[in-house]
Amino acid sequence: MRILVVSPHPDDETLGAGGTLLKKKKQGHSIYWLNVTGISEELGWDADFIKHRHEQIERIREFYQFTESYNLEFPTTKLTNVDETELITSIKCVFDEVEPEWIIIPGQYDAHSDHRVVYNCCMSASKCFRSPYIKRITSMEILSETEFGYQKERFEPNLFIDITDEIKEKVQAMQLYDTEMEDSPFPRSVDSIHALAAVRGAQCFCKYAEAFCIIKQSE
Repeated sequence: MRILVVSPHPDDETLGAGGTLLKKKKQGHSIYWLNVTGISEELGWDADFIKHRHEQIERIREFYQFTESYNLEFPTTKLTNVDETELITSIKCVFDEVEPEWIIIPGQYDAHSDHRVVYNCCMSASKCFRSPYIKRITSMEILSETEFGYQKERFEPNLFIDITDEIKEKVQAMQLYDTEMEDSPFPRSVDSIHALAAVRGAQCFCKYAEAFCIIKQSE
């Protein structure tokens, strides 16, 4: 199986599906990463931080040993201002190159507007008559975004994947994003990662799990 995770920002792929990606790779599946946004000096980031972010992304690529990774470099926090057709077209080009059977995307109700835009564009690009190779679409649970989506609709998982054997590696991967992690009770912390995985594990009778919402499933 070819599995493609789509992250609005670097670290979303690990927070939401890091354990699952590691587990599936061990099982012999091919894993791919599509990151949608990037930072720049025009957006107010300094050159040293941009250099460090590129180093983080490269370390993450090496850590997971993705079959292939893609970075669209659309402006971070500004996706609501981007022409949606351009974004959908760019995402669809990656879909057509990878032809994934399973795509993992951010949630429809995540707090960050970038996440919601990426969700909508992925859903448009993955329509069955456009991308018939996609057999499963799931949204992932991203700490610091999914739980703060206070809309009436909420993330309601219906797929749980045991990552007991991968939780340590998931934390190691997140720690490569040293600028994004802080101490508890910050959502992106080692304690929070363990806590959420433990709750999801209890729901499916294992020690640690990641939860997903199946949006589409076909044989």
